[in-house]
Amino acid sequence: MKRRSLVAPLLTALLTACSGGGAAASGSLPTPAPTNSSSGSSPTDLTRLPIGDGKVVTSPQIGYVDSCQTTFNGGGATSTGAWFNAASGTFNLTIKTIVQGSVVRPSHSFSASIVGGTRQVVTNDIPGHATGTFPIASSDPAYQYDRNPNSITTQSYQYNVPATPAIAATPSCLSLGPIGVLLTGSVFYNALDALGRDALAHELLDSCSGHPDQSGTYHYHAFTTCVTDNATGHSALMGYALDGFGIYGVHDVDGSILTDAALDACHGHVHSIVWDGVTTTLYHYHMTYEYPYTVGCYKGTPVH
Repeated sequence: MKRRSLVAPLLTALLTACSGGGAAASGSLPTPAPTNSSSGSSPTDLTRLPIGDGKVVTSPQIGYVDSCQTTFNGGGATSTGAWFNAASGTFNLTIKTIVQGSVVRPSHSFSASIVGGTRQVVTNDIPGHATGTFPIASSDPAYQYDRNPNSITTQSYQYNVPATPAIAATPSCLSLGPIGVLLTGSVFYNALDALGRDALAHELLDSCSGHPDQSGTYHYHAFTTCVTDNATGHSALMGYALDGFGIYGVHDVDGSILTDAALDACHGHVHSIVWDGVTTTLYHYHMTYEYPYTVGCYKGTPVH
């Protein structure tokens, strides 16, 4: 069966605005890095990313998801295709099948404003970019791997997070469901699917790396090219975690591609950033091409 590759959508999204007037994507995909592992995996090479299956813990650990949930019995993708190499423990994101379609939803609504010491993030979760067609149609090549039956529906989220968040005495675990909101207007979840596996490796996503769950909530589990990132230097702000700390793209201060080794167990670090227009030394998260992709645990105190 013909498989639709991620290569063209990813490269197109990096150079142009996403369909439907959404956020533009800029920057570049990483150059394949030298192999430093006997498995042939590389944390910055999208053709041989290490699969994160089994990297779930109940206390913070670099490169893992600190999960509040320890048993997983949900649904998800039923099989994997040519992008998956279980023998080497890697997957090739550039040839992974994606969900077809380009559906524009004009009901998109998102705002982030500061009221006193609080940042009010309000969204209906409809992204400001086009999405794939959900439920996945039986005629879609993705259907043979993932028969996601869910539709994308309007949600009602308001998160009142600290405008200047503080590091908590102890990090806290991540639940399934929303752990933050990207500037696209849609929420992001941790790296796990409902079966506790690496969601990016297993689940079939659209060209913006999103899909809906059983509640109709469109969400991401990892980085997306459909939000603006800087082409050089430190990445731009991508959104906010539910503890108030910002999450930025994959680039460090010098423009290099970040890996887990450069970040702490919660997937962040401290240095000077521009925060609400002011240069401030503040903790912040980063996306990476390496699992767990976004946040590994909450560094601050999350709101619910």
